[in-house]
Amino acid sequence: MEGTKFTKEHEWITISSEGLAMIGISDFAQEQLGDIVSVELPKVGSKFRQMQPMAIVDSVKASSDIYSPLSGEVVQVNDELSEHPEWINESPYELGWIIKIKPSNIEELDDLMTAGQYSEFVGEMEK
Repeated sequence: MEGTKFTKEHEWITISSEGLAMIGISDFAQEQLGDIVSVELPKVGSKFRQMQPMAIVDSVKASSDIYSPLSGEVVQVNDELSEHPEWINESPYELGWIIKIKPSNIEELDDLMTAGQYSEFVGEMEK
């Protein structure tokens, strides 16, 4: 989880050496949602501002917007989630990634929480 950042809405983001950002939802978020049954993905080429809704995850409990942790353009979506939405439950940080974007303002990372800060944030929510 080194270098991974988190939002208060429970998205995670990592930046690759190529400068692309991979985004998904946290383990805490998938636990809260329960079994994921479908994912609505954005189209490649879509552009989002920071914290704008970009995808929808449907679970047995609820339908939840997924927000873009950074502004940028979608360069890849995890099409496998159409067939395997359960990957978000089983492997939220590896197989269950949702999209990759080309960030347009990398400084927005400063607005996000580190893994340690996120862990504290989630701990407060569980009290």
